[in-house]
Amino acid sequence: MTTGRLLVVEDEPSIAELISINLRHAGFTVLTAATAEAAREVVDRELPGLVVLDWMLPDRSGIALCRQWRSESRTRDLPVIMLTARAEEADQVQGLEAGADDYLVKPFSPRTLVARVRAVLRRRSPQALDDAVQMGALKLDPSTRRVTCHVAGVPMEIRLGPTEFRLLHYLLTHPERVHSRAQLLDRVWGDHVFIEERTVDVHIKRLREALSVADCAGMVETVRGAGYRLAALPQAVAG
Repeated sequence: MTTGRLLVVEDEPSIAELISINLRHAGFTVLTAATAEAAREVVDRELPGLVVLDWMLPDRSGIALCRQWRSESRTRDLPVIMLTARAEEADQVQGLEAGADDYLVKPFSPRTLVARVRAVLRRRSPQALDDAVQMGALKLDPSTRRVTCHVAGVPMEIRLGPTEFRLLHYLLTHPERVHSRAQLLDRVWGDHVFIEERTVDVHIKRLREALSVADCAGMVETVRGAGYRLAALPQAVAG
């Protein structure tokens, strides 16, 4: 899943352009689709970080498309915001019951849409945002691309390669959970990248080596037969 890339499914060109411009100004990469079939093809190629989905599409309803995505394991967790002129409470209930994470009625404020997108991503895909994340002594700031670990109260900068940075970012935004190699390949490398699962082991080793200079390597735990987990060290104290 490419978390900074959003898909806007809207058959009205002027509305699609308005949404796209505002989301791009907010720092997102935006793809567009005017039909349900075109949207399905985009998602089949690569999972976006979130979909803004119109209800009324020329070939198939957004509700039906959302239900299909929720029924398939690959797209079950795909964040979806339903965008529609249907403002009745029953319509909103139907949209949410179909699996939408949020429901926004036209006409809408572009600022509200951006805020809703960020709120859904914060809940569903926190690694898509530029907020700094921290566990114990270890802190990662996506906006500055810096990783620091406090040693005896003094921050030490840790230099990581781009893959190790993305890997640590994902682990920090999903702490204490066990992640299989397949899950890490999907979430960090992308679900359409075909590489060996053992590649994860290589990058975990590199990440640990980088963290070892600040005595934080032990935060990356191996769970035998299951995968990897990021956990705070008992002795780590944030500065």
